[in-house]
Amino acid sequence: MSRIGNNPVAIPEGVTVDVKDNVVTVKGKLGELSQEFSNVEITVADGQVSVARPSDSKEARTNHGLYRSLVKNMVEGVSQGWTKQLELVGVGYRASNQGQRLDLALGFSHNIVLEVAPEVTVETISEKGKNPIVKLTSYDKQLVGQVAAKIRGYRKPEPYKGKGIKFVGEVLRRKAGKSA
Repeated sequence: MSRIGNNPVAIPEGVTVDVKDNVVTVKGKLGELSQEFSNVEITVADGQVSVARPSDSKEARTNHGLYRSLVKNMVEGVSQGWTKQLELVGVGYRASNQGQRLDLALGFSHNIVLEVAPEVTVETISEKGKNPIVKLTSYDKQLVGQVAAKIRGYRKPEPYKGKGIKFVGEVLRRKAGKSA
C-alpha cells in the first residue's frame, strides 16, 4: 500500500478544489492550477482531498502517491506559493532584472538574457561583499523548479572551487586539487 497516497490533503481556507472528468482544478488567492489524472479516483469531502486507486494494477500503484503529492503541491502553491533561491558564486558573476527579463553575467563573452514566464516573479538581491542571489517565486512548483534548473544549467557549480550557480543551502561535493 502507498503510505503517501493514503493520506488525505487538507484544504486551507480560501482554496477551492473541483474534480470534473479526471481533471482537478485548484483555485486560491495566488492563482489557479489544473492537472489531468488517470488510474486514480479523487474525491473532495469534509475539507479534504482523498486519492484512491480503483485497482492494484502496477500503473495505478505507481500513480497513487504521485498524484496525491501533485494535488498537495497544487493546494499549497495557490495558498502559500513556492520559492527557489539561486546563488551566483564566482568573481564577476552578476545578476540583474528588469521586470521578467533576467540578465546574467557568468564569465562568458556576452551576458545571458532570459525571458522568464509571467507566472514566475523574479527578484535579484545584490549586497556588497556577498554573492548575488536570484529569487524565483510562483504558485506553480513545477514551473519554479523548471526555471531554476534552466538558470542553474547555464553554469553548474564545479567541484574544485565551487564556482557557478547553486541553490541556496545546497551542499556541494568538493574535490581536492592537484597535489604538487
